[in-house]
Amino acid sequence: MSASSTENRKASSNNTINTAQSNEHYPHLFEPLDLGFTTLKNRLVMGSMHTGLEDRFYNYGKLAAYFAERAKGGAAMMITGGISPNREGWLLPAGGTMNTKMDVINHQRVTRAVHKHDSKIIMQILHSGRYGYHPFIVSSSPIKSPITPFKPRKMTIKNIEQTVEDYARSAKLAKQAGYDGIEIMGSEGYLLNQFLSRHVNQRSDQYGGDINGRMKFAVDVVKAVRKAVGEDFIIVFRLSVIDLVKDGNVMDEVITVAKALEEAGVTIMNTGIGWHEARVPTIVTSVPRAAFVDFTAEIKKHISIPMMAANRINMPETAEDIVASGQADMIQMARPFLADAHWVNKAEKGQADRINTCIACNQACLDHTFENKRSTCLVNPQACYETELVYKKTKNPQKVAIVGGGVAGMSAAHVAALRGHEVTLFEARDILGGQFNYAKVIPGKEEFFETIRYYINELEHLGVEIKLNTKVDKAMLEDGKFQHVVVATGVVPRSLEGKLEGADLPQVISYAELLSGEKSVGDTVAVIGAGGIGFDVSEYLTARHGQPLDELGPETLKDPSYRPEPQSISEWREEWGVTDDTNYQSDGGLIRPKGIKPIRQVYLMQRTKGRLGAGLNKTSGWVHRAHIKSHGVIQVAGVQYEKITNEGIWVTNPQGQSQLLRVDSVVVCAGQESVASLMPNVGDAPDAQYHLIGGAKLAAELDAKRAIRDGAEVAAGI
Repeated sequence: MSASSTENRKASSNNTINTAQSNEHYPHLFEPLDLGFTTLKNRLVMGSMHTGLEDRFYNYGKLAAYFAERAKGGAAMMITGGISPNREGWLLPAGGTMNTKMDVINHQRVTRAVHKHDSKIIMQILHSGRYGYHPFIVSSSPIKSPITPFKPRKMTIKNIEQTVEDYARSAKLAKQAGYDGIEIMGSEGYLLNQFLSRHVNQRSDQYGGDINGRMKFAVDVVKAVRKAVGEDFIIVFRLSVIDLVKDGNVMDEVITVAKALEEAGVTIMNTGIGWHEARVPTIVTSVPRAAFVDFTAEIKKHISIPMMAANRINMPETAEDIVASGQADMIQMARPFLADAHWVNKAEKGQADRINTCIACNQACLDHTFENKRSTCLVNPQACYETELVYKKTKNPQKVAIVGGGVAGMSAAHVAALRGHEVTLFEARDILGGQFNYAKVIPGKEEFFETIRYYINELEHLGVEIKLNTKVDKAMLEDGKFQHVVVATGVVPRSLEGKLEGADLPQVISYAELLSGEKSVGDTVAVIGAGGIGFDVSEYLTARHGQPLDELGPETLKDPSYRPEPQSISEWREEWGVTDDTNYQSDGGLIRPKGIKPIRQVYLMQRTKGRLGAGLNKTSGWVHRAHIKSHGVIQVAGVQYEKITNEGIWVTNPQGQSQLLRVDSVVVCAGQESVASLMPNVGDAPDAQYHLIGGAKLAAELDAKRAIRDGAEVAAGI
């Protein structure tokens, strides 16, 4: 690397602001970043996410549309999902690659689409190592991953050297395809991370031993790539700044790697947090915003190239604070760009209240990835479906009634109004949000408030007439002369009255009564039903942060401006065993979690045998299971409920014995029942066309992902 190009990159970290040209809302975020040979128009980068579209050439038209929409939305730079440098590196059999001239032609569709909108695009080169879902996997040592089915083969020196060449060839082809740079994936437990850390690397040759040996592979890759692509090409390296696994690196080792990578030719250092197999959550919604940025800031002190922060950054205020305080030069967000392709443009205009905020639920992005499905977004069903779910302006505006103001109804109202229809939204209660109002008050799910805020603001902006406290009947709908009626009346909690003796006692309440703040519970509680809501209720009853809902009262919870205080970063780290020391010397940054004294005794029960929470979402379910375990919740499976008395609840245990659980209160989470009485009966001939969506259509396991998509698809077809 030339000295001049190194100096160019070093100069790029300067954070001075030209006030005459600065953005009035977020000046640091919208300051251009000079990389010496090119300039980024702002500090906001869409990070890498595997969508599933990368893996099949025939989906590259859809992939191009997906990136083009986010380029149009203002992102300065975007990074693709992982593209493998060779067959061994596939995530999936026959996964996305950049190996041949044919690959170049496919990828050109993506780069051309992005460049039309003054944005840069970076191709991530990802070798899965032992995380691949195929039998050809390799790693630094032949140690099987706990999250994948195959045992890897130990890479030979010849194999390593060939892989270095494969990275270089892949990067050269990426440049030919029109990419502005590449990102080398060196974190999250993928191949290079497997070499960098003693967690997997048990080699005794030149690629093992101390950090100088363990980093040789990564450094060789960067040197080879820089040689192959020349000086005027962005190389991003995603570095694991904290491993969060046993025998993970300490901060001194991470800094050593960062310095060596800068010297080898990296343009921008990106942040990676934790391995996929780590038992510390890193991106689920209960992780506080910007929970790891201080570790990024520590690395930044020791290198001269721009440093990029990542993980649980989803709103402009957080991002601006990070750059303004000098903790990082750039902000990478991945899932927030799934949730809102126009995040950057909205921030630039000071319209943060109109951003469709990522709630970090993982249900439609990461969960889909690990199930080998196309990714999308719970709060934005258009994500990765830009060519299929299209909101075209209507040439024939219709009068549309939406009955029900939960997320299904709000989604339908939003899309229908966006397309130019005349929309009236009816809600029987005095608040919009439906079942989301119960989810949002669970400690760790504070982000769910943002979805309701987004819809309320958008519906107001689009001129939707909202009628609260309005119980609709069929006659009313007919009198209104609506051409379309969307029935989004949702669900009601299933009652056990008449099915279980004592279910009508005052100490027996529904989850809705508890989570609305209408009723309270005692010090010992039995929760009937261990689905997602049962877990949510158990977490609420045992969480040590957050104010009791009955103390706040229903009116406070209905106030659109109310936001609960999330768990602090320090408390969260204590609970999960993550160090507060940015110069950590504990392996992987792990410490002993602080013991939790439960605030009340909770029994979580289900009738079926087997592990509780088996049906929870793949990438977040383990977090919920770990939470209730650490908070002392007693899990009871395979029981039959006999009766509830003033003494407690009588059950028959799996051994067939009758047993009394002495509890003060019982919370019923035994499912939901659809409310669909407004739908026409057989033989009716209403003037309007009726559509049934969301929970009203299917009550099984409250599914916001399906409800929001239902609403959008129905409205897109009106």
